[in-house]
Amino acid sequence: MKRNLLAVSVAVGVLVLAGCEKEPELTTPIQQASYGIGLNMGQSLLQDGLDDIDAQALALGLEDALAKAEHRVGDEELTAAFNTLQERAQERAKSLADEAVQANQKYLEENAAKDGVTTTESGLQYEVLNAGDAEGPQPAADDVVVVHYEGKLVDGTVFDSSVERGEPAELPVNGVIPGWMEALQLMHVGDKWKVTLPSELAYGERSPSPVIPPNSILVFEMELISINPRQE
Repeated sequence: MKRNLLAVSVAVGVLVLAGCEKEPELTTPIQQASYGIGLNMGQSLLQDGLDDIDAQALALGLEDALAKAEHRVGDEELTAAFNTLQERAQERAKSLADEAVQANQKYLEENAAKDGVTTTESGLQYEVLNAGDAEGPQPAADDVVVVHYEGKLVDGTVFDSSVERGEPAELPVNGVIPGWMEALQLMHVGDKWKVTLPSELAYGERSPSPVIPPNSILVFEMELISINPRQE
């Protein structure tokens, strides 16, 4: 039976069960933990776009499961119902992805039109904030560099910052995301750039963190401090 969409509901969770006459207290660790599981369940359902779930029916199913009671809906009906939810979730995900693509395209077009912004063949966009020595060294793909940076989403949310940590990062050029790898090899030591990465030059659909939604454009201010000697 396809229940992966609602796998979180396997956890013991909802406190307001069908037929309860009064709101339960939340004083003991078990009560508080149970409430927390219910919150997590509800938030997961909302993230899946299931904001019209029938809370009373959900509570009734949980109550029957805990009581080991006879199921009120047959397996075939449940399978069909879960398939319907799965299809609806897929449609919602596709719609959100299409909206993100359109919004990203508009953002990149508007950013590319700004004074001082250069767009490379790959689609990477950069603006020189401070220029180092134009005759200075540039990293190669097999170099290790020291960089100060701050990464943001297009709404200004900071998701990573060596500046906030107070210590620059030491990174292999060929070990970073494609947009960074390209930008670093264009920079000279001492350059500080604002770099805008289309999602395909960043993490694409597979985000490494909940802070970074799939298909996100990433905006970095990055300063190339030095190039470490290559290790033969």
